Amino acid sequence: MNVRLAHGLDAAPRSAPVHAVVALGANLGDRHETLAAAVDELRRLSLTEDVRVSAPIETVAVTLDGEDEDAPRYLNAVALLETRLAPGELLASLHRIEARHGRVRRERWGDRTLDLDLIAYGDEIITRDDLVVPHPRAHEREFVLAPWLSVDPGAEIPGRGRVADLLARLREGAA
Repeated sequence: MNVRLAHGLDAAPRSAPVHAVVALGANLGDRHETLAAAVDELRRLSLTEDVRVSAPIETVAVTLDGEDEDAPRYLNAVALLETRLAPGELLASLHRIEARHGRVRRERWGDRTLDLDLIAYGDEIITRDDLVVPHPRAHEREFVLAPWLSVDPGAEIPGRGRVADLLARLREGAA
């Protein structure tokens, strides 16, 4: 397992593709159209290929205070891709896609036209001010785990375990 801490490690493309996981979510505007357009843009990223996407699921909004039944519902999906982009460049590309779709970062966990989160980048564990991978709350989010599992039944979150097991535990705890 690789631990990357310095910004300088992000500059050059990788010599071999890395399997990356991106979570997509939207709860404002035409959510279906926005997710479809974002997936199109993921497929056109340089040094990226073999983009596979889950079917979208609809979920209740989660805020800093917990679930908010009164907020617009989210449409969530997960994309798996093979990329030679360095993790920082992939994250910057995700932010550019969000911005093109009107994403404004006003409030943490607020409503949004598009949210793209880098969930995993190979088996790497990255801890920096601007990037933490695997995503620190992915293992707690059914809206990440369920779509991910649907496109990759053998998926694992580095340092956390199999996605199927994490989802089962999450669902057991909610019952």
